[in-house]
Amino acid sequence: GVCTALDNVEARLYVDQRCLFYRLPMLESGTLGTKGNTQVVVPHLTENYGATRDPPEKSIPICTLKNFPNQIQHTLQWARDWFEGEFKQAAEEVNSYLVSSTEQYMDSLQPNSKLETLRLVRRTLVDERPTSFEDCVTWARLTFEKLFNNQIRQLLHNFPPDQVTSSGTKFWSGSKRCPKVLQFDIDEKDPDAGMRNHLDFCMAAANLRAAMFGIKGNFDEAYFRKVLQDIIVPDFTPAEGVKIAANDAEEEKSGGDAPMGDNTDAEANDILASLPKPSELAGFRLSSIDFDKDIDDHMLFVTACSNLRALNYTIPCEDTHRSRAIAGRIIPAIATTTALVTGVICLELYKIVGTARKELTLEAYKNGFVNLAIPFMTLSEPTAPAKTKSVLKGKEWNWTAWDSLDMNLGNITMGEFMDHFEREYNLEISMLSYGVSILYSFFANKKKVEERKAMKMTDVIFSISKKEFPPNQLFIILEVIANDKETDEEVDLPYVKFRFG
Repeated sequence: GVCTALDNVEARLYVDQRCLFYRLPMLESGTLGTKGNTQVVVPHLTENYGATRDPPEKSIPICTLKNFPNQIQHTLQWARDWFEGEFKQAAEEVNSYLVSSTEQYMDSLQPNSKLETLRLVRRTLVDERPTSFEDCVTWARLTFEKLFNNQIRQLLHNFPPDQVTSSGTKFWSGSKRCPKVLQFDIDEKDPDAGMRNHLDFCMAAANLRAAMFGIKGNFDEAYFRKVLQDIIVPDFTPAEGVKIAANDAEEEKSGGDAPMGDNTDAEANDILASLPKPSELAGFRLSSIDFDKDIDDHMLFVTACSNLRALNYTIPCEDTHRSRAIAGRIIPAIATTTALVTGVICLELYKIVGTARKELTLEAYKNGFVNLAIPFMTLSEPTAPAKTKSVLKGKEWNWTAWDSLDMNLGNITMGEFMDHFEREYNLEISMLSYGVSILYSFFANKKKVEERKAMKMTDVIFSISKKEFPPNQLFIILEVIANDKETDEEVDLPYVKFRFG
């Protein structure tokens, strides 16, 4: 069996799937500050870890993030989203354009976001493409002006500080904080976190931009001061007719009313014509940057960006250390909770490894939940696995996620596989698939079906997926849809574990 000590849900789900496949017990435990839990997973006796999921965390409303933040958590999430869009998604979209033909790329775009995506590609690849590190510094300074000055001025133009709603109450009241415009000051140092947010933003943004375009960067403060003082920032005048959602309902409505039609297609074609042809940029690619809270350069940008946004809305700033904890949702571990959870899960370990001569029932095992802050502790019986009722070979079969149809026949042909399935289970296969690849379906081209039936199972899969099997792989997981040959009714089946090696 497996006793886990993992720190994220994705890793737990992966180990859970492996234990499910090999039918091994798993002892799962975790802590979150003063809270702790243990879960025992026993083949065929309890449900597996992934059978039930926690409800998704409540997300921050988009309108709050975009225009009306009131907590540092809001500004940090906004900074992370901006990082993702500018340094990851923009690079991925440009690369997608460069590796595809024009027709393929246009076909891959979603109709409601096609125009916005093409504007992003043109802005990244043409309008704001840097050729030197100085260009990156200039871009960072102009981005500062756009995010923390121009956008706020536009917001205050749409919703002036003295605006009242239709009910007569002040628009800027309650959770809506009236923002203020930031003027760039290279020597600024905020009193809350003691950080030089203006300079830090420019330094971090310029270096990330340079990394994205394969340009060598630097963090020399004297160089930045020299370049920044010579940058000419264009004047900005708030525009008329710009729509800004005042609440979540308006934001949702505006998101669903994306412009479509001839004008959109015409502008999309114009943008496409203005882009350099992929053949003109052969070999040129951008480096997509994934945010990692443990990389100091990434956190410097997110912290400075978040703090500048916080200064716009008179929200107390945080330093890099505290911002890292908030952005990464880090809750410090407590030794007492860890010790308690370790003891509880070890009790279940003794039950599994120390009772070889005695078959334990579901009631013998216990899942634990603790919260030392209340204090609270409870032990409960694990949940039995959900059963699916099927009729196989004329008999009723209640199978669970732990079950599979095991076939150890070597690397036979697909035709032999289907014949064996029919003889063994009295079922006629109507569809056979491997992952997202359909190997056989009753409506497929007859000639192609006959060709595949003569091929080895691994050759059929390779011919469709174009991926070689690792030399140490022994099993193939197949999904089957089949009908009873006598009643012609579809039969619910677990996956097929096919051993070919």
